[in-house]
Amino acid sequence: MSVGVRRVYEPPEPDDGVRVLVDRLWPRGLAKEAAHVDEWPKALTPSTELRRWYHAGEGSYDEFRERYEAELAAPEAAELLDGLRKSARRGPVTLLTASKEPERSHAAVLARLLTA
Repeated sequence: MSVGVRRVYEPPEPDDGVRVLVDRLWPRGLAKEAAHVDEWPKALTPSTELRRWYHAGEGSYDEFRERYEAELAAPEAAELLDGLRKSARRGPVTLLTASKEPERSHAAVLARLLTA
């Protein structure tokens, strides 16, 4: 199973497989055609409240991860997560985010859950 995490601003790579935008908001300054996004499951993204809380620096990454995982347990998000897991079993999946630190973002949490 291959699940990668990349910044959406990076050019697509041949081995990206299914490219999934995992941000709630469309990335600034990026044309939809240039992003080459195959899926955009907004219900898998952190809630606006959680995103704002984390970006305000009010909590640690570990606390963010715990809160986000709790959000992902909701029925709609859990169903989408299961669908992504199935896609990853069939071939590569690349999670795309505008985050400047993808390794400390919700995309990294999703990648870990998908490969667990």
